[in-house]
Amino acid sequence: MTRCQVSASVIHQIQEELDKEEEEMMVFLCRDLAPDLATADLKEILVALNEREKLTPVGLSELLYRVKRFDLLRRVLNTEKATVEAHLAGSLRLIPDYRVLMVEINENLEKEEVGSLGFLLRDYAPRMKMAKDKSFLALIIDLEKLNLVAPNQLDLIENCFRSIHRIDLIRKIQKYKHEASVSSVHSQPVYVNAHQASLPNLNLIDPPYHSGNENTEKLQNGSSLSLAEPVHMSVQESGSVPHKMSDDSYRMQSQPLGICLIIDCIGNDTDVLEETFRGLGYDVHCHRYLNINSMNQTLLEVARWQKHRNCDSFICILVSRGNSQSIFCTDHTFSGFPLEQIKKYFTADSCPGLLGKPKLFFIQSYVVPETEQECTSLLEVDGKGENISAEVTIPHAADIFWSHCKVDVSTLEQSPTSPSYYLRCLAELLRNPYKRKLCILAIHMELNKKVYDSNMTADPSQQYSLLLQHTLRKKLF
Repeated sequence: MTRCQVSASVIHQIQEELDKEEEEMMVFLCRDLAPDLATADLKEILVALNEREKLTPVGLSELLYRVKRFDLLRRVLNTEKATVEAHLAGSLRLIPDYRVLMVEINENLEKEEVGSLGFLLRDYAPRMKMAKDKSFLALIIDLEKLNLVAPNQLDLIENCFRSIHRIDLIRKIQKYKHEASVSSVHSQPVYVNAHQASLPNLNLIDPPYHSGNENTEKLQNGSSLSLAEPVHMSVQESGSVPHKMSDDSYRMQSQPLGICLIIDCIGNDTDVLEETFRGLGYDVHCHRYLNINSMNQTLLEVARWQKHRNCDSFICILVSRGNSQSIFCTDHTFSGFPLEQIKKYFTADSCPGLLGKPKLFFIQSYVVPETEQECTSLLEVDGKGENISAEVTIPHAADIFWSHCKVDVSTLEQSPTSPSYYLRCLAELLRNPYKRKLCILAIHMELNKKVYDSNMTADPSQQYSLLLQHTLRKKLF
């Protein structure tokens, strides 16, 4: 007699709470767990997995986490998002990374983009049925059945993403490929998808999705990649001309894309910013509540890192009280740390690993009135005040993007736990799949519009002032 670990009432409650898109994602995630139930609905699949002792509360938690139903984690399974993340970091996962990748890509595509993908795929799968409202996951299932897409065969959709200018999704695929290549082949079971498992007499020792007519490409790590050739026409030849990584654009292909340093001396913006830039492919390093000395040491240390040589860009985000020329960190004195010095730490002279690479700075300053600075400053005896108050100019070093937002400190004092509106809008734009196709200057123009639209209804004392200065020599996507 089988012993079910998840009650029927829990399965029923979860199925009732999910919307149609979430159900589709969860069914897709489960395809390899129950290959014989490829056409079943979610409830049938979960019941079958439960009866076969493949479904545990931990496994169900992983499924809910992957479809981002964190409310059901807490309300139905009595667990927290952080608990699931800790388990996924240290234990075997129920869902293959390939399925997780496809679901993440699905969540980042607009309907119009899925339609464009379907059109491009006609060159490779002319007989594939293309319903008007077909989802990306449904497309992937069809491509799997045709042996055109697999965990080790993603070049086709990578080329399609290039045609619709979704470089960010290409980076996701490249990151997945890199992580798959460094993991030991012998420590992983042979991957068998739902379609393969349903076919009789299929030799599973052969490479998955073998299609007979193949080319073999040598990868950088020495392994080979089999490329199926359903047709001889490239996706690019089928229509729109993709944005190419040519001489007029910065190279943005490294893994990670670069270091993202976040120094939040207020403490309200770190979490959202970390999630945003980690999702974009950056190696994020966060520091909260630093004083001036600690911040200086942190900046010096990061500027000396050799890993910049292997990255294509650098991002620095600072949130602090300050004035137009300096930031104060958590210090109670108001001598401040010159903003110009922060830039100088990462110019090519000081950080050769970033030579010729874009260096982006996003600064949120909560400006303290000069009268308060004079009353509370304890460092006037140093004789450094004259230098600190000197006019700050953007150095004419190449490849710098400097976005500086200022708002009166009274805004922070009235809402001490509220995030910066400027940084919140920045995160929203960078997480928007359509906006991410724009170059950084176009994104900042959108950001500028949002900030100044907000100013139209804000009290004059709480209006944001946004300044952009840059010495970029190429387009940055």
